[in-house]
Amino acid sequence: MNKSHLCKLILALAMLATGFGTATADNDTDMLIAHARAAAPAAVGAGATVVINGEVVVEGSNGWTCMPDTMPGDRAAICIDAVWAEMMTALGTKAPFVAPSIGISYMLLGEPAGSGVSNSDPYHKDAVHAHDYVETGPHLMIIVPKEMLKGISDDPSTGGPYVMWKDTDYAHIMIPVGSLD
Repeated sequence: MNKSHLCKLILALAMLATGFGTATADNDTDMLIAHARAAAPAAVGAGATVVINGEVVVEGSNGWTCMPDTMPGDRAAICIDAVWAEMMTALGTKAPFVAPSIGISYMLLGEPAGSGVSNSDPYHKDAVHAHDYVETGPHLMIIVPKEMLKGISDDPSTGGPYVMWKDTDYAHIMIPVGSLD
């Protein structure tokens, strides 16, 4: 088994164990696949593996993994590379994570209203009421080794890139590319 397939398997198993994936009543697999792939540029989404409810439903060829939901039922489609798969697995299991290299994630559909998060605490019990609650329109997310985050704001209101979850192992750069609708 090559590294790409191993990462996909680990990601699918971790998502099943931790609740990541799609928790919708919608059984239209083709619609969910299209929604998942739309999170990234067409050239990325078309060749990506698609995971629904922690199960690989389309085996991809380009090393990317797309899901119709980031968190169960949130309809916040996401496409991730192998580094993001490692980070999401660590996040889902509350395990330590150190970025081994740069990782990229696309969420070009943005997040539906009410599915935002605390900008400082990925495990906030009531994120919608967090003092630093943030909803993001279409965006990219980039994981870098933490020393590379120095000098980047953690304020999402500036309109430019900012660091999310700065004081955690899961810190990453949010890059807005569109506005909330």
